[in-house]
Amino acid sequence: MNSSPHIAVVGATGAVGIEMLETLTKRDFPVGELTLLASARSAGKTLSFRGREHTVKELTKDSFKDIDIALFSAGGGISKEFAPAAVDAGTVVVDNSSAFRLDPKVPLVVPEVNGADVASHEGILANPNCTTAITLMALYPLHQAFHVTRVFASSYQAVSGSGAQAIGELRTQVQQINNNEPVTKEVYPHQIAFNVLPHVDVFLDNGYTKEEMKLENEGQRIMHHADFKASVTCVRVPVYRAHSIAVSAEFERAVDVEKARAVLEQAEGIDVIDDPAENRYPLPLSVSGKDNCEVGRIRRDCAFENGLSFWVSGDQLLKGAALNAVQIAEELLKL
Repeated sequence: MNSSPHIAVVGATGAVGIEMLETLTKRDFPVGELTLLASARSAGKTLSFRGREHTVKELTKDSFKDIDIALFSAGGGISKEFAPAAVDAGTVVVDNSSAFRLDPKVPLVVPEVNGADVASHEGILANPNCTTAITLMALYPLHQAFHVTRVFASSYQAVSGSGAQAIGELRTQVQQINNNEPVTKEVYPHQIAFNVLPHVDVFLDNGYTKEEMKLENEGQRIMHHADFKASVTCVRVPVYRAHSIAVSAEFERAVDVEKARAVLEQAEGIDVIDDPAENRYPLPLSVSGKDNCEVGRIRRDCAFENGLSFWVSGDQLLKGAALNAVQIAEELLKL
């Protein structure tokens, strides 16, 4: 891989695309050249990167000549249509959609967990679901210490997970309610302002949503743990950009809270914020804009013999999307 690669960002004008550009800058990623790609509707717009304006080009199947790495964040349909064309042009794709996450030929990667899997790619690498990535930042170090068997979890997911339009919808609804105006709904089936919706993604025949099955399906792949089980309820909350997850985890080995805390304090990419007596615990507001996730409320689970309960928060647009994708690109540079 070129040490100063030509990078393309697909979906550059979206919420995650913007964060990808900021993350590349913040982490001093050695971008040799930059190409910004988006739909015909967004083509012609300009975005600033490292002090220089770049014009967004229309995404086509001929867009990838001489591009080394393409960071995709434009939805699963776009990824399925255009990622193979990118690979044919010699580009390595890091895809943020769900299109390839369960493809056995495509590594699904959280670099702090399974970064070595990047080496087995065949042209496409997948970014996990945002809730999965944030949860595993806390769960995987505990798995290494105690070997997790199953979890029961509830997520509290920010509207940023539905894209820039959903962020705008929450802002608009708050203003409408404050002004005693009728509330308009476009992104969600119900009002999201001052409300919570136990409905993220589409419902499946088993009664779970697609989002709720991702922690189990993706967690098995990322942790290389085929027997891992997860029962999850995903909830959309009126928070702008950080997800939180309440996790009750059962382990094979006897758990020790102090050892668990020590393990998490040594883990990469996560900070322990755990002093309830002083009202210190992870908050969506605290992690917004931060690379690291936060974990707290660590305690013995009173319903499991070998159980721990904890609360983890992380920025959906960063560790849940853009940051993780750029970290995967950083792993590619090491090959």
